[in-house]
Amino acid sequence: MVNLTKISFGGASAIVTSIGLIVGAAAARTPRPTIVAMLLIIALADNLTDALSIHIYQEAERLEGRRAFAATVGNFATRLATCGTFLFLIVALPGVYAVAGSLAWGIFLLSALTWLVAQSRGANPALELGKHLAVALVVIAVSQGIGMLILGFAPGTPLQLPWDVLPS
Repeated sequence: MVNLTKISFGGASAIVTSIGLIVGAAAARTPRPTIVAMLLIIALADNLTDALSIHIYQEAERLEGRRAFAATVGNFATRLATCGTFLFLIVALPGVYAVAGSLAWGIFLLSALTWLVAQSRGANPALELGKHLAVALVVIAVSQGIGMLILGFAPGTPLQLPWDVLPS
């Protein structure tokens, strides 16, 4: 059986963050390569900073060094693998199917994780599922709203890095 404490935080975070990013970026009509770059940034930079934060917290709680390190590595690996599945869907599926497939996959993963955690705690899985999916739906709705808002205020105005516009 999988140790749920090693995957629950990282898994839930990566699932909901990836879905929110994909939906928000799609609402802003973001090109696929940019969405891939955003997912990679989340998979690496955001996950590393979260893993570091968890590690420092565990050290502050005086958790034994090896256990803290193992939890940190487990969290990072879970988030990296989870983000990787969304990357695969965005790259492999055409257009709208990439977004719809990512939504379906994310809801499935979050539901499965919620079910497993609820079962292990002796909690009502349906009640827990309702709460967790409600939070995910809020993230999805807010992300879509932000994407649509950005599209409305800044259509066709891609940002450039400062070094891209410097004279050679």
